[in-house]
Amino acid sequence: MIYLDYSATTPVNKKVLETFDKVSLEFPGNPNSLHKLGLESNKLIDAATSHIAQLLGVKKDEIIYTSGATESNNTAFYGVLNKYKERGKEIITTKLEHSSINSNLDYIKSLGYKVIYLKLNEDGKIDLEDLKNKINNNTVLVSIASVNSETGVRQDINEIGKIIKEYPRCIFHSDMTQSIGKVKENLRFVDLASFSAQKFYGLKGIGALIKKENIDLEPLIKGGKSTTIYRSGTPSPALIASVSKALTLAYENIDKHYEYVKNLNNYLRENIKNIDDIHINSPENALPYILNISVYGIKPETLMHALEEKNIYISTRTACSQDDYSKAVYALTNNMEYAKTSLRISLSYLTTKEEIDEFIKAFKEIIKDLRF
Repeated sequence: MIYLDYSATTPVNKKVLETFDKVSLEFPGNPNSLHKLGLESNKLIDAATSHIAQLLGVKKDEIIYTSGATESNNTAFYGVLNKYKERGKEIITTKLEHSSINSNLDYIKSLGYKVIYLKLNEDGKIDLEDLKNKINNNTVLVSIASVNSETGVRQDINEIGKIIKEYPRCIFHSDMTQSIGKVKENLRFVDLASFSAQKFYGLKGIGALIKKENIDLEPLIKGGKSTTIYRSGTPSPALIASVSKALTLAYENIDKHYEYVKNLNNYLRENIKNIDDIHINSPENALPYILNISVYGIKPETLMHALEEKNIYISTRTACSQDDYSKAVYALTNNMEYAKTSLRISLSYLTTKEEIDEFIKAFKEIIKDLRF
């Protein structure tokens, strides 16, 4: 099997699974219980949270555990809008956001909010001057993903954050699901940041929302004591410990893995860019873990399933999307044909050059067969 869909989800690292199993067996107590077993579980969570906070450069009390990035994004949006109703009725975002944000915007508009989209430069980065022109004292929230999940477009979060800090009543949220664990993000200028463990070889079902201490939120899930007041539910020591382990492993060789994947991405680009009717959508400066391409005249699902028959796995759009075209590719290229025929190849430090060679060979053969 050749797996090239790592941006959808990553296989769990065996060491992470071992941590989960060990904690599940050795720490059976409810962390909210006051007896010895509960206190031991609570202490373990506290240690794991402190370690995650250290790696991310935040405070341990700024970490809200969730079921994943979708819940984190929803918590950020509705937590802010419900808490700061008096601050303003404008939200600034981009056409490159994940469906867990985009799918909420129509409903948010029905609540009386105005959603403003930023202009993009040719490489997909937002136009900073456009942000300066559009942000104002009525802007309650700016939400911009650090990396687009379909094209790999990476935003300059620090420069964006500096502009937003000029408006202290405005809150800056970033969906960092595709970057945390792959690059070292600086969270200094971000108020809220979402991520999910399954994107860096952790387990599915656990993620987090970083909430800076000066920000308040209305909880999305209410119901009693947990690790914070912002998300109720019995916390899982095993899942939380597994996040700490997964993030630790990701950070151990993060720069080495990045360079390795960058070289793989460059190699793949060079070997497919000259195929007839192929268009590479991902900019040169995109995160190298993602390469988005379009194949003119062939349905992406047809190519995806043809590759699947050869035990090679890629994707068409982000796994959560319900649209029949890529909104991100359309926003980037302004070309509906590219948007309707886009494919996402996502790489990992686990990907080998031999796998890329086999993919290229199969890809060329399939395209040839489908065209004639």
